[in-house]
Amino acid sequence: MITLEHISKWVTTAGLRTFLLKDINLTIKEGEFVSIMGPSGSGKSTLLNVIGMLDDADEGKYDFMGNQVHSMKEKQRSQLYKQYIGFVFQAYHLIDELTVYENIETPLLYQDTKSTERKAMVGDMLDRFQMVGKKDLFPTQLSGGQQQLVGIARALISSPKLILADEPTGNLNSRQGEEIMELFKKLNEEDGVTIIQVTHSEKNAAYGNRIIHLLDGRIEHPR
Repeated sequence: MITLEHISKWVTTAGLRTFLLKDINLTIKEGEFVSIMGPSGSGKSTLLNVIGMLDDADEGKYDFMGNQVHSMKEKQRSQLYKQYIGFVFQAYHLIDELTVYENIETPLLYQDTKSTERKAMVGDMLDRFQMVGKKDLFPTQLSGGQQQLVGIARALISSPKLILADEPTGNLNSRQGEEIMELFKKLNEEDGVTIIQVTHSEKNAAYGNRIIHLLDGRIEHPR
């Protein structure tokens, strides 16, 4: 599904290169649940952003489901990730001015889904996450756990093949965090969704079937 070959990304200050990612080689198969771990500043979020096509690598090749991402124009990339990738962020990234219903509906508007279909799909998501009674509330009226559920519902609404989660339980208490991780596990095992999560938590990482350790922008290989 995903092949990264010799991917590097850097920032240049005063003529000096600082590598955020250095020579990353990685293959992720469809249906895997991969956890990325490493200390702060090791390049975890940068790697997730490159995989999610939010960021370009400066060097290397990126193949996503047979598409050569590294040689695509921005518009093509954006169509690709809107079609196949759902993002779940630590800070929820909900739109405060929109209701729960409208936040979940947003990705469908980008895809020009018909209004009747949108209604049915959002209805299904509200049911699935037991949020029918909260559909007209705004994000600020919800708890952190509820906001994260809305974020996940929004990521799932367009049936992505891949979910990228950046510290998805970072702002939640342990019970809420566990519920979110169980939900990811179920999506992976029952719906076959490929999941890549960045986490600091050993416990959350263990939900994955593979853990990748990053240090100073490089993948550490088990010794």
